[in-house]
Amino acid sequence: MTKVPGWLGKLGAGLTRMGKRLDERRAEEESGEGGDEAAPVPESVPPPPAYAPAVAARPDPAAAIPWGMRVAAEAGWRLLILAGTLWVLMKIISAVQLVVLAFVAALLITALLQPTVGRLTRWGLPRGLATAVTAITGFVVMGLVGWFVVWQVMDNLGDISDRVRDGIEELKRWLLASPFHVTEQQINDIAKNLSDTIGTNTQEITSAGLQGVTVMMELLTGILLAMFSTLFLLYDGKKVWLWVLKLVPSLARPGVAGAGPRAWRTLTAYVRGTVVVAMIDAIFIGLGIYFLDVPLAVPLGVFIFLFSFIPLVGAVVSGALAVIVALVTQGVFTALMVLAVVLAVQQIEGHVLQPFILGRAVRVHPLAVVLAVATGGLVAGIGGAVVAVPLVAVTNTVVGYLRAYSEEQALRAAPPPHGATAVETAPTPPPQAPREGE
Repeated sequence: MTKVPGWLGKLGAGLTRMGKRLDERRAEEESGEGGDEAAPVPESVPPPPAYAPAVAARPDPAAAIPWGMRVAAEAGWRLLILAGTLWVLMKIISAVQLVVLAFVAALLITALLQPTVGRLTRWGLPRGLATAVTAITGFVVMGLVGWFVVWQVMDNLGDISDRVRDGIEELKRWLLASPFHVTEQQINDIAKNLSDTIGTNTQEITSAGLQGVTVMMELLTGILLAMFSTLFLLYDGKKVWLWVLKLVPSLARPGVAGAGPRAWRTLTAYVRGTVVVAMIDAIFIGLGIYFLDVPLAVPLGVFIFLFSFIPLVGAVVSGALAVIVALVTQGVFTALMVLAVVLAVQQIEGHVLQPFILGRAVRVHPLAVVLAVATGGLVAGIGGAVVAVPLVAVTNTVVGYLRAYSEEQALRAAPPPHGATAVETAPTPPPQAPREGE
């Protein structure tokens, strides 16, 4: 009987060790440490033979596409979204084209008159009175110029018609005597075809005249909108700009606040420089036309001044108009002399006046000018061609400033250099000249 307690103790110790082993195995299975052993293969599934080829796992579909194609796809859908946004924006602008052009014209006029308001304010005039005096004076001057042009054209219309008739007869005689072998019958046939074309298209010409009345009403509405917008921009331009800044997200507001004044200085420099260059062109070409005894010299000078606001195209159109008037009124020789005057003045403008007057404030590549004028003309006609170049110049200034601002912010946010990097980036003192005796 004395051996029974010892045997029971051994049995209890064995059961305890067995329980600990079961607990350890259960813990290993729960933690995954015991999953390294391969699971037994069911006897119903035979293993593959040794000569069977290995089958590679299928790759991820995204990894199967070449890297260049993935980059192109990522850029493609972003470009599609951007193109859709621009298309919707252009549709909105086309729907309110009159308002947009009137406001842009008001911006250009404000850029021209703003320095006068600031000067009158510094002289002691109240802001409202200075704005009223500047705006009224500017509008009166523009109105008088328009009235003078119309008056000159109407006053010389009879003389112009007689000179045109004589010029056509002289041109006819010149063509008959020219080496182009033009006969009088061919000239008469051309004149008869023109007359028949005008007679058959009377309805289209009448509808065009009615459409011209609609255009005149829209033009008058645009002029009134531009006048009111100019008044408010001259008086409350700073408040309007501060209100626009509130619409910009707070993170981008400092950059936009710095780009705005620089864009305004670029626009002001462009408008002032263009006005000065246009006045010089109009004065010198007008004097040349006047001394060559071409009629309507003053109205042609005003047209040259107005068309000078359209880069490249305006100079060609106004110069061609002056040459045509000289041709039909004074003959071929006078027309050639007018062409020489126009080309000489335009060469001086392109190579001397614009680089000297505009300087570096407005620097746009000629290709960008051509593309901007063409795009503006296709989108919004003459008004779009006028505002295209200043828009490109302002955009160039804004993009350049925002790029420099973002780079500066990135440098400020970067950690300061330390260790060997700090030594490499630290400014090195300039080399000193060796002393005497060294």
